[in-house]
Amino acid sequence: MRPNGRHTAGASQLPALRVWAICLLLLSVVAISPSTAKAAPTQAAAQTTHVYLLRGVLNIFSLGLDTIGARLQAQGVPVTVANFVSWSSLADEAATAYKAGRIKTIILVGHSSGATALPDMIAKLNQLGVPVKLAIGLDSVFKTKLSTGAERYINIYIGDGPGEPVRAAAGLRGKLDNVDVRGTGVGHISIDKNEAIQRRVIAEIDAAIMRSRAPAAPVAEPGAPRSARAAAATAPARN
Repeated sequence: MRPNGRHTAGASQLPALRVWAICLLLLSVVAISPSTAKAAPTQAAAQTTHVYLLRGVLNIFSLGLDTIGARLQAQGVPVTVANFVSWSSLADEAATAYKAGRIKTIILVGHSSGATALPDMIAKLNQLGVPVKLAIGLDSVFKTKLSTGAERYINIYIGDGPGEPVRAAAGLRGKLDNVDVRGTGVGHISIDKNEAIQRRVIAEIDAAIMRSRAPAAPVAEPGAPRSARAAAATAPARN
């Protein structure tokens, strides 16, 4: 009767062996499956991109842009961080580099008054025949109207705070997204420093760089570009 006993014991182990076999098979599938993580921009695409980050009033409240800039530089993306009052000279600088072939992709990011100045900088670049791949505004503090476009413009604002949605003028070319982040716990002074906001900004920039093989066509803006709001320079610090 012992042989029958041994046979019975072996049969009882079969379900357990099947479970282990299935587990090993699943582990092997996971090991060989491609990663779903978003790829970083290639070195060549990163090096021919330039990201301009515009701080707001007084140049001391928008320091989250410095953190974003440092993270982009770690990816090999050239950046310039400056106060919003420099938008016009930065546009001239970017246009010169673009026409010389040193830059292929131009991206703009601004906080507070820096966000308010973005449409002015885009308009001047377009007037100079230079496309803007992406612009991201963080809580623009004045009513802003986008009359000429970047390929994509993202306005992240706090709907129950000082920030304002960006309005599209008739005939606007390019995609405009207003993203209201009220209720998320971010404030006007902290929006540029918020980790989730920073991750989104960098992810949008990375995605734009990845799309840079098909650059946006220049959008000509007739007439002189709108001047930046001089009142912002003297207004009480709200950023």
